[in-house]
Parts: sequence; structure tokens; C-alpha cells
Amino acid sequence: MKLSAFIESVGVIGPGLANWPQSADVLAARAPYASARTVLPPPEGLPAAERRRTGAVVKIALAVGHEAVAASGRDAATLAAVFAASGGDGQNCHIICDALASDDRLLSPTRFHNSVHNAPAGYWSIATRDQATSNVLCAHDGSFAAGLLESACQVAVDGVPTLLIAYDADYPEPLHTLRPVADAFGVALVLAPQAGAATLARLDVTLTEAFATPLASPELEALRTNNPAARALPLLEALACMNQAGQASQSGQPAKPAEPAKPARVVIDYLPELRMQIDVTPAGALGEGA
Repeated sequence: MKLSAFIESVGVIGPGLANWPQSADVLAARAPYASARTVLPPPEGLPAAERRRTGAVVKIALAVGHEAVAASGRDAATLAAVFAASGGDGQNCHIICDALASDDRLLSPTRFHNSVHNAPAGYWSIATRDQATSNVLCAHDGSFAAGLLESACQVAVDGVPTLLIAYDADYPEPLHTLRPVADAFGVALVLAPQAGAATLARLDVTLTEAFATPLASPELEALRTNNPAARALPLLEALACMNQAGQASQSGQPAKPAEPAKPARVVIDYLPELRMQIDVTPAGALGEGA
């Protein structure tokens, strides 16, 4: 079975990756990659009281979600959303466990409501006044693929644009020893049922037993394998390499004329014995009625 959707925009944040334009340059080797701790911006759109209560996963989810929605030109308040993560707020979980292991076992309501897996979805609805349907799921290291599969199903079955937000953050010790997630990473995609003016590419999704596509950069490959949300990187690399037009060289000289973007195929991790194959067809290669 094949599911298809049209991707309109991307949001990214991660170690040494500030946003999608900068990340696209790095992934397409138009700019060098300089690894650095992820810089999480304040959660846009939230009232001051809610901003003070948010942890890393909420900040990641809101940052990439806002970027993707703004680039698509759509209204966040009307978009169905899928949130995917392998875990919750690791720092908050650590503090709760620490408190429960102490003599003072009282927990604040804020700690409790930030510990649930759907907390980022709740904060997103507050920040954007989004009243459309939202789903929140977890599939351990295959959470990005599960989120993409769910999003593609919604696009195909319900015929509505859908926002996918996938995110994961690192845990403090001693949890980090058991769950060694490398830093914070998030990605958001706006997917639509039909091609439009904002379309970047068409994604055709199927399941496969083929091995996942590695990245040529050792540092980016390490990020891909060490953060579940970063399993999206092969797909992001394919999209970045299709966006060559109008780029200048690192020396400041005009770029060489870009060749027409070509379709690509990548495989990303999903289940232990099953992966996800994604065929990416650039907008320029889509025929009428695609």
C-alpha cells in the first residue's frame, strides 16, 4: 500500500541547526556543519504564565511548528496536527523521580501536567488557538516514521492539510545512561492532499525491509542515530538537495546554473524489522493532475 502527500513547508531545529533554510544549506553541502548545543527559543504565542512553565520538548515543538506553518502560508488555527515523540519532557521526568525518591514527595500541578505525553499538543493549541483535531503518538525510536505514516493517512483519508511535529530532547543523568538521546531535535512538515503554489515535493510512502539511508557526514549521521526525531534527516537531505536554484557559492560568486531537481528515494527507520521508504518527487517534476 502506498500513501501520498504533498509537502508544502519544513521547520527544523537541532544541534547546529537553527531553522530550515540554514539546515537545508548544511544538508545539501552548500554550507559547512558546525555542531553546537541546540538553542531553544522562547515558546512563541503563549501567555507569560504558560511560557514560564514550558520545558524543552514544548519549546522544540512550538519552534518548528511555527516555522513550518509560517512558510506554508496557512492558518495554524485550522490545521489538523500530529505530534510524535519517543518520550516526554526528560528534565521534568527527572525532577519528578527525584522528588518521589526523597522525603518530600509533594509535586506541583505544573510538574504533573507537563509530564503527560500530550503536553506539547496542549500548549500548541493555546499558542495558535488551534481547534482542529490533533493526535499524539509514540513509537520509541520509530516515532518520526509513525508520525509521518499517521499524517499521510489523515491527508489521504480525510483530505485535509496536516501538520506533523516530531521532537525529542535529551535526559539528565541517571536517565541519560539508559536513554542516551543526543541533545534536542525537532522537525515539522505541512502536508497537503493536493499540489499547490507552495508545494515543494510529493512524498510517496510505503513500508520496506531495506536498510535505512545513512548520511555522508559523520556528525550528521551520529545525530540521525542518536535522536529519534532526527531519523527524519535523510528525507530532509533529499528535500534540501532539490532546492538548488538561486543559491550562491561560498566564495560569494554567482552559483552555477542549477540542474532540474531529480526524484529521490530514501529509507528511514521505523520498526526493528521494518523501515519506511519515501519516494520524493520535486514540484518541478510533477505532471498535471499529480
